[in-house]
Amino acid sequence: MRKLIVFNLVSLDGYIADDRGDMSWGHRDGKDVEWSSFIADNARGGGGLLFGRTTYELMASYWPTPHASQSFPELAERMNRVPKFVFSRSLEKAAWNNTQLLKGNLAEEVLQLKGAPGADLAILGSGSIVAQAARAGLVDEFQLVVNPLALGKGKTMFEGIEGKLPLKLARTRIFGNGNVLLCYEPAGN
Repeated sequence: MRKLIVFNLVSLDGYIADDRGDMSWGHRDGKDVEWSSFIADNARGGGGLLFGRTTYELMASYWPTPHASQSFPELAERMNRVPKFVFSRSLEKAAWNNTQLLKGNLAEEVLQLKGAPGADLAILGSGSIVAQAARAGLVDEFQLVVNPLALGKGKTMFEGIEGKLPLKLARTRIFGNGNVLLCYEPAGN
């Protein structure tokens, strides 16, 4: 069975997006060679990306553009090539290359995706999807990159989660730009 991995950049005060929904603050330092290499290596794998409507629309407005291809060629190629699954009840169509719109029960849809052959799946951004998948026990690993920046207010990744979600630290990595990768697994695994 494929794993479902959450990969999110998180501000020091716990936000995945600022109060306007902007996530570009997480990509402010492209001068760290180790960080750039890590991002490029991450872009090579993956069996599919899962998004909620808001994150999908943000990503679809950027990654297919010439600017994205010039600024981040390897990552842009991967983002445009990889299968994408969008959970939305309001979106009528998903026009970004290789995207499937899912309107059914999130837990059932994710279980089907995890049971299909292929590489692991990842959720990027999409706090409401993260909270629903975590609540249903479907997330196998949380990869959080803590960015040395406080936003003051914004959107959290676990908004709407009920109760506590016990996790255990699996590994860490520190980058020269101040980013810290923290990988957690559900404490029950």
